Amino acid sequence: MSLVASVLEKSGIATVVLSVLPEVSAHLTAPRTLLVPFGLGAPVGPPDDRDTQRRVLQAALALTAEGAVPVTRVWEGAV
Repeated sequence: MSLVASVLEKSGIATVVLSVLPEVSAHLTAPRTLLVPFGLGAPVGPPDDRDTQRRVLQAALALTAEGAVPVTRVWEGAV
């Protein structure tokens, strides 16, 4: 995903990679990464938990305002 995100960024499209594996993300250079505490297959949160999913997506979208890349943030929302 990091490679795809980098190519899209060079085309002028802001990207955010949601990562559930911070140890892997540390070795990749995505323009913007949001580290989330959820498992594989549910990067925006538990199924049917619309409130959590909305908050994760809002945090991801807020990262698109970051001009200096690469940037990595940890999602601080409560689960």
